[in-house]
Amino acid sequence: MNDRLKTFIAFVKLGRFLRDFINNTATEKEWSNKLHDAIILAGHKNGWFTEENIEYAIGQWSELLTEDRLNEWLSKYDVEKNKPKKVALIMAGNIPLVGFHDFLAVLLTGNSALIKLSSNDSVLLPFIAEYLMELEPVMLNKIEFQKDALKDFDVVIATGSDNTARYFEYYFGKVPNIIRKNRNSVAVLTGEESLEQLEALGEDIFRYYGLGCRSVSKLFVPQGYDFEAFFKAIYSYHDIIEQKKYANNYDYNKAVYLMSEYKILDNGFFILKQDESYASPIASSFYEEYGSLGGLKQRLESDAQKIQCVVGSGILKKEIVFGHSQRPGLTDYADGVDTVEFLLRT
Repeated sequence: MNDRLKTFIAFVKLGRFLRDFINNTATEKEWSNKLHDAIILAGHKNGWFTEENIEYAIGQWSELLTEDRLNEWLSKYDVEKNKPKKVALIMAGNIPLVGFHDFLAVLLTGNSALIKLSSNDSVLLPFIAEYLMELEPVMLNKIEFQKDALKDFDVVIATGSDNTARYFEYYFGKVPNIIRKNRNSVAVLTGEESLEQLEALGEDIFRYYGLGCRSVSKLFVPQGYDFEAFFKAIYSYHDIIEQKKYANNYDYNKAVYLMSEYKILDNGFFILKQDESYASPIASSFYEEYGSLGGLKQRLESDAQKIQCVVGSGILKKEIVFGHSQRPGLTDYADGVDTVEFLLRT
């Protein structure tokens, strides 16, 4: 059995363990207790990483790490042609396990990972790596975490902001790379949405407190749109205001808007502000009215480099169903760049 197949089997076993953990049917009690401790520690280190959100992220990955789904994903590629390389992974830390897809792609294509974690998400992936290395010793030489400056690597995949991207391009521009910048997600409403669809949209907005690039931070609505149904539908998420960090952001942003005499819509835990920008502050969303769906489609296509995904119903071919923006599949690559294809051709 070659190393790549051993790695594949280890990830399938990881998926089984994570599913058992989420379903409270774990038989590996020691590892289950370690994962629980890691979740608690991650929350202590980053107040945005609540136990609920971490377990949601783990649950999403547990559903994808099955033999069938991994085989279906990789069957589209000639993985055997890969030339093993050391891939430097510079990870973001905005939501739990945000860099796991890169980690998975690097290892399943037969490469090794040199990882620089964000201080905001420095607990969960090392736990997973420890579990994988216990399952399959061949991975001991495939995974390395680095706190200092990265060196001796062949390829770079770096995720950050527009500002850090300039830094990455300067330092890593001479090696094959994927450098990701800021992106935001939007939802398109027509006024024909059901109460259930609008309530599901709340999941796209509030999951991870809106910190993910797949979090909806802007709404496009028809001219004269009445937000009453929208506010009624998202009221089920009102408990989010009990989270201290979220509440602090809500109070601060509301105060800034009011002092600046901006016209806002507010329901006591969430703010809507009319604005052409895509990146709205926490506890708020921007909205913009459109005249025609045809014109809006052109706008979204021209701004494609700024948008991670579009939530809607019957608007675009590559749209996300309401409530599913935080449930990406294995082929939903960040920024639309096929990571596996990139790794195989470099």
